[in-house]
Amino acid sequence: MTGWRTRCTNLGQAARSVGSRLSLTSSRRGTDITTHTTITERPNADIPQRKVALIAGLGLLVMAILASLVQFGVLENLIVPADPATTVENITASAGLFRAGIAAFLVVIMLDILLAWAFYILLRTVDSGLALLTAWLRLAFAAIFGYALVNLIDVAQLVSGSEGVALQPAQLQTQVMSSIASFDNGWTGIALAIFGLHLLGLGFLLFRSAYFPRFLGILVIIAGGGYLIDSFGKILIPNYALNIAAFTFVGEVLLIFWLFWRAIKGFPSEAGIPGAHKRRNPAPASPATRR
Repeated sequence: MTGWRTRCTNLGQAARSVGSRLSLTSSRRGTDITTHTTITERPNADIPQRKVALIAGLGLLVMAILASLVQFGVLENLIVPADPATTVENITASAGLFRAGIAAFLVVIMLDILLAWAFYILLRTVDSGLALLTAWLRLAFAAIFGYALVNLIDVAQLVSGSEGVALQPAQLQTQVMSSIASFDNGWTGIALAIFGLHLLGLGFLLFRSAYFPRFLGILVIIAGGGYLIDSFGKILIPNYALNIAAFTFVGEVLLIFWLFWRAIKGFPSEAGIPGAHKRRNPAPASPATRR
């Protein structure tokens, strides 16, 4: 992301340099070419924001569906926290379903990478620095989530591979439950805390954006706070059993609908929005105007 931004900056500086040389050359010839020296400072301004909003909305929708199916249709049906023997038996009997759930989580991680880019494109005009930081936080979440997912791959290999066959039943059950616990700790204890920070930044950008309602930004900030409370609660409080995020996710759902709304209705022109960002280097006035 940083390299891409640097490349755009370099291209913009090169364009300004060429424009300045053209202006100087024309001045020496006594020709006013003011209209040719106006350079748009917004890099990649021709990126269709409606398409980016549609990509983001579809990505969030697919993620929500896949994550819910895996969490409630696979993990909660197969894993019995207080019964290692039943858990191993369930996963062994439904090995294909368990592996499909892992693959679905991997798709979710890939979509998180895509969404990091999409939100940066949509919100960089609000605050480019914060938009970049927010994108990196989502990428960090995806990386930690992927690292935690390796534990579920270990479980799948243990229950159906040669390594698991060589173990005694009690040893197999212990290793399976240990890997599942490591996945849960990495996902809910660490990754979702980073995701909560991402939502705080995203909500602030939405709150300041002229393209989204302020209440949506506030609700997304609240959703991020729910993830942070749950993550730190799990780390700091023994036997933490609350699930605050289950009640603060409303902003994430409304964001999906609003992205689809923007994809359908489009984005108002920047000139027509009160308080929109102005170009920092307007075109120089013509000689006649100066007089």
